[in-house]
Amino acid sequence: MDDIGRLTWQTLERDTIFTGPIFDIQSVRRASTDGRVGEFVELNAPLWATVIPWFRNEQGVPMFIMVRQYRHGSDSVTIEFPAGTIDAGEDPETAAKRELLEETGCEPVGNMYEIGSISPNPAFMNNRVWFYFVEGVRNVGEQHLDEHEQLDILTVPVKEVLASMGTGQYDNGIMMIAQAFFLRFAQNRPDLLS
Repeated sequence: MDDIGRLTWQTLERDTIFTGPIFDIQSVRRASTDGRVGEFVELNAPLWATVIPWFRNEQGVPMFIMVRQYRHGSDSVTIEFPAGTIDAGEDPETAAKRELLEETGCEPVGNMYEIGSISPNPAFMNNRVWFYFVEGVRNVGEQHLDEHEQLDILTVPVKEVLASMGTGQYDNGIMMIAQAFFLRFAQNRPDLLS
């Protein structure tokens, strides 16, 4: 393996230059191993959890439970897996279960697997997102949405999601990552696809 230490910059100073409701922006001064010093911007964002709820419908077709909602950043309506931020002191799996319950009124009845964790944009963001696959869910109540959330609950065939991700209303990069982790998981479980 290559020596990655020579590529690691040392943090000299960190100042918060903006504090907001969703993220903070920090100015970070760092020095390279060859003596260069630079100022960089870092987005201090919350940790996220995404849950991929899977089940078979009455006809035996593999399905996902998804949500459709308006996204302010893109000024568009998107179709996504249930997801959200991890509360302070909460572990990612608990957050994934909470988000599933809040957004869909469902809870896992089968196995729940952590299928991946990734830095969504390491160029300037310092957070991570975790992905969980849930095999089987049951409805236990109503949605409990955040103050400004408004979303529809959808059941979508797995094949439709795989064919549509990255197009139209499936326009969310984190969901593309979720799909990639799901497909890697399904390599050992081809029954999830058909």
